[in-house]
Amino acid sequence: MARQFFVGGNFKMNPITKEQSLALAGGLNDAKLDPATEVVIAPPSLYLLPLKEVLRKDVQLSAQNAFFKTSGAFTGEISPSQLVDAGIPYVILGHSERRTLFHETSDVVAQKTRAALDAPLKVILCIGETLEQRESGKTAQVCQEQLKAVVDVLQESDWSKIVIAYEPVWAIGTGKVATSAQAQETHADIRSYLSKAVSPAVAAATRIIYGGSVTAANSKELSAQPDVDGFLVGGASLKPEFVNIINAKQA
Repeated sequence: MARQFFVGGNFKMNPITKEQSLALAGGLNDAKLDPATEVVIAPPSLYLLPLKEVLRKDVQLSAQNAFFKTSGAFTGEISPSQLVDAGIPYVILGHSERRTLFHETSDVVAQKTRAALDAPLKVILCIGETLEQRESGKTAQVCQEQLKAVVDVLQESDWSKIVIAYEPVWAIGTGKVATSAQAQETHADIRSYLSKAVSPAVAAATRIIYGGSVTAANSKELSAQPDVDGFLVGGASLKPEFVNIINAKQA
């Protein structure tokens, strides 16, 4: 089954002014992007609406996080329903920084995923292991445990709205990157788990993207792997090379 290539840009808490955000959007607006690739960018929440006004229509927007309640006394949070009302189609959930810095458990990520899909939003669902876990041979176990919490609260039909982002924590912002063989092995393991835990059809259709210090230099080799269906890009999404990463599948 052909899966549409997907490239997401996670700006994280960057840039620090609206003007800089608009400049990044302008760069994408002026670029020649592969029309076969789905492109989504996730700026800080403050800049979602200004960017929505100016961003080309074939580049979609994502929030970087959302809560699992529709409304209420949850200071500082944004609800999935509010994102839908604002016309934002995607949300990133389970990012390693949310798990490690803000102590979100896999069960919390699962609740958020269920709430986001019900809103309805589409979800970029992040999973991945630390360096210690990889070195102790627990990569597959960790990824499966993080996924299982989500599998347990979803229906089979929900998976059409989910993109799984495999992010080895040891390769995020470190300059280190999994080799193409390491990425392929883990993506294949994730797909195998989905086949058993959900269904072979879901496993074949679900896009599994790689996120771990992706650059223009390594994107082509990574994109050639059969189970790597795209990228979730961090720091490089703030640079001109992001366009090259989006176009990684082009000859």
